[in-house]
Amino acid sequence: MKDGSYTVVYTRDEEGGFIVTVPALKGVVSYGDTLEEAQEMAKEAIEGFLEALHSEGLPIPEEGQATAVAEQINVKVPA
Repeated sequence: MKDGSYTVVYTRDEEGGFIVTVPALKGVVSYGDTLEEAQEMAKEAIEGFLEALHSEGLPIPEEGQATAVAEQINVKVPA
């Protein structure tokens, strides 16, 4: 096995916790009650997904170029 890395996106859930997605790995979604737990769950989800691909003889996707861009934009909100 070799080391690799993937971009993960943490989105706050309305009911608390964080939803985790991995743009380069379509279908990989996880959740954690805290950011730390979400990070651990993301790692487990990614490794499990990659192991499943490998065992099926399917190619392992690479991160590639920027798959997501995030920025905060200030807007005027009606009072």
